[in-house]
Amino acid sequence: MSYVEMPGAKVPIRMWADPSTVEDVALQQLRNVATLPWIKGLAVMPDVHYGKGATVGSVIAMHGAVCPAAVGVDIGCGMSAVRTSLTANDLPGDLSRLRSRIEQAIPVGRGMHDEMVDPGRVFGLSAGGWDDLWERFDTVADAVKFRRERATKQMGSLGSGNHFVEVCVDTSGSVWLMLHSGSRNIGKELAEYHIGEAQKLSHNQGLVDRDLAVFISDTPQMAAYRNDLFWAQEYAKYNRAVMMGLLKEVVRKEFRKAKVTFEQEISCHHNYVAEERYEGMDLLVTRKGAIRAGSGDFGIIPGSMGTGSYIVKGLGNEASFNSASHGAGRKMSRNAAKRRFSARDLEEQTRGVECRKDSGVVDEIPGAYKPIEQVIDQQRDLVEVVAKLKQVVCVKG
Repeated sequence: MSYVEMPGAKVPIRMWADPSTVEDVALQQLRNVATLPWIKGLAVMPDVHYGKGATVGSVIAMHGAVCPAAVGVDIGCGMSAVRTSLTANDLPGDLSRLRSRIEQAIPVGRGMHDEMVDPGRVFGLSAGGWDDLWERFDTVADAVKFRRERATKQMGSLGSGNHFVEVCVDTSGSVWLMLHSGSRNIGKELAEYHIGEAQKLSHNQGLVDRDLAVFISDTPQMAAYRNDLFWAQEYAKYNRAVMMGLLKEVVRKEFRKAKVTFEQEISCHHNYVAEERYEGMDLLVTRKGAIRAGSGDFGIIPGSMGTGSYIVKGLGNEASFNSASHGAGRKMSRNAAKRRFSARDLEEQTRGVECRKDSGVVDEIPGAYKPIEQVIDQQRDLVEVVAKLKQVVCVKG
C-alpha cells in the first residue's frame, strides 16, 4: 500500500497502516505529537502501536528540537544479522545443545558478564573505537557515572522483553544468525534522567502530554542530551557487535568440521535519532520503532518468536523520511497477552522452534503480535524483500 494522510493535523501525518486498525489511544498520540511547534512531519509505520509519549512505529522529524521520551528508554535498540556458510542440512535434529551453548556465552535477562569482554577476542571490533567509547563515558551525565562497572559488564548481554538471539534458515536453506538488543541499563538510566530534565524546562509546561517534553537546539540541555544520546547509540551498536562475536564463536565451535564462514553483517538501529536533510532543511529525525530505509540501505524486520523475519533493502521513499517498520508490532499489551494466553498456547505457537516455552515469556507469544507478512505487504513502497528467514532456535531473556 501507499500511505494515507490523517486529516486535521498542522503537519503531514502519513500512515502506512489502515487507521481503522490502530488503537484510538495511539491515534491520539499521533495527533499530540503533531501539535509540537518544532515538528515538520510524521511518518507512521504499519507496526504502529501505543507507546510512552509517542507511538512505537513512528518517525518524527523536527527542526531544532528532539523529544527524549519519543526516542524511548532503550536508546539505540536495534537488530544485527549475518548469513553463514552453513545450510539447514548441517544442523542437528536436536538443537537444544546449541541453544544451551548460546545461553552460556551470552548473558540474558538482567545477567551480565563476570568481567568486561575483551574486544580482541571478538571479531570485527575496532580497538580504537572501543577505547574512544569508554573514554567518552567520562563526559556523560554525572547521574549515571556510578554505573560504569555495570555498563562494562553488561556490554555483550541480551536483556529481556522482546530482545532475542536466533538461529534462522532462509528459503534457500542458508543458516543465518540474528539478534535484537540495545543499550541495556545504562541507556535506560540516561534516557530517564534526560526525560526528567526536559520536563522541568519552562517551554514544556503547556504541552498536551508531559512525555512530549523536548530539548531545543543551542541550549546546554540539548548539548548534554545529544552527547549522551549519541554515546548510548554507540554503546548499543557495540553491544550487538560483541554479542554477534560471541555467537559466532559458539557456532564455530559447534560446527568445527564445517569451518564456518560469515558474510558481512547487517546492523540497524530502530530506536534512535539521526541528523538528516529533507526539502532543504536540516532535521532531527527520531525513529521510534522504525529503521532507516534509504535507497540501498539493508535492514532487518523481525516477526515474533514463532514466525518469520525479513532482510530488506530500502527504496529511499522520502515521504516516510527514508524509513520502514522495525518489526511486526504488538497488537496487544504484555498484560493482555498474559491474561489471554497460556504456556500451552505458547508451546503450540512455537512448535518447531527450540526456545523457552514457559509462562515467563508468554507475553512474547506470536499471537500478541501483528502478522509479519501483512506488515511487510503494507510497506512495499518503502522496502524490497531480500530474504525471508524462519527461526529454528530462539533465545529469550
